[in-house]
Amino acid sequence: MTSLSAWRRLLAASMIILVAPASMAAEAGPCMRGVNLSGAEFGEAGGEYFKAYAYPSEDTIAYFEKAGANTVRLPFQWERLQPELGKPLDEAELTRLKDTVELLRKHHQRIVLDPHNYASYNKVKIGSREVSNAAFAEFWARLAVEFSNQDDVVFGLMNEPNDIDTDVWLKAANAAIRTIRATGSHNLILVPGTRWTGAHSWMADGPGGANGIVMLGVTDPRNNYAYEVHQYFDDDSSGTHAECTGGQKALDAIDGMTKWAKDNGKKLFLGEFGVSQDKACVAELTRVLHAMQADGGTWLGWTYWVAGDWWPESETLNVQPHDGKDRAQMKALKAAFKATKPAAGACALMPAD
Repeated sequence: MTSLSAWRRLLAASMIILVAPASMAAEAGPCMRGVNLSGAEFGEAGGEYFKAYAYPSEDTIAYFEKAGANTVRLPFQWERLQPELGKPLDEAELTRLKDTVELLRKHHQRIVLDPHNYASYNKVKIGSREVSNAAFAEFWARLAVEFSNQDDVVFGLMNEPNDIDTDVWLKAANAAIRTIRATGSHNLILVPGTRWTGAHSWMADGPGGANGIVMLGVTDPRNNYAYEVHQYFDDDSSGTHAECTGGQKALDAIDGMTKWAKDNGKKLFLGEFGVSQDKACVAELTRVLHAMQADGGTWLGWTYWVAGDWWPESETLNVQPHDGKDRAQMKALKAAFKATKPAAGACALMPAD
């Protein structure tokens, strides 16, 4: 249940809407290191819980905690959490989300909330008449109130915006950021670009301009945000193939993002990346993990795609254990999970007032 003071913050936000394998121990790398625990974004919005979709089990969470992970990116459906735009969040679904956050917290995980919607609501794009920027921002105001200033909860604005012009997406992102801050929430915000927020295409021109130019227009009154990018290792960078012929391209993309961020005084988060169990692909994965480890001051963290109780063993990128056995990718991930981290206190996600 939302408190009266929380609703006052929400109303204030609404007013704004209306107005506007080698050792990795040498460097102290990214603070957040973990996995995507997928499942709550599955199925149709009206699907029944535990038949159409599911949040991660405690057994799965405990497995990755034991492996050394400290962060979980948690995908879910916007439509399921807010069945009607502009209306309250669904109580049952919000309870499931909150219960999962508490379970993750019990296992010492930071949580990245991830509306896994590709900049759409019921297949209609944000920025349209039907799904306005104000509606997107209002959703985030409601969600922010529920997790306000919980410094282990990170707000990932949106998964992989696509088929939306970059300048249009920037306006939507800034509207959401304004309303989040108007609720009094200081949580770290992760801001993606368009075109699936690909690291490899960050500087490529496209409808509405290049992410690397247009998204510099992000405005956060708290200046507590980072850019979320995704990068896969197959030839077309889609993550849909077992081969990793795009491994060098992936490494070049990470290096390019690091340079872009340093040149512009920005921070980064790699929200999705993954490879098959092929030995050569795991080696490519290690190279990218090393690159981020070497620039922990720029890369706040990363979450590997994918794990989750309902993923089949046949899924190429899957690191969900089967029959108690680690998948091949876990050797590289475990080394990276446990590599040297910044000193205590250096990984605070909410700056002091």
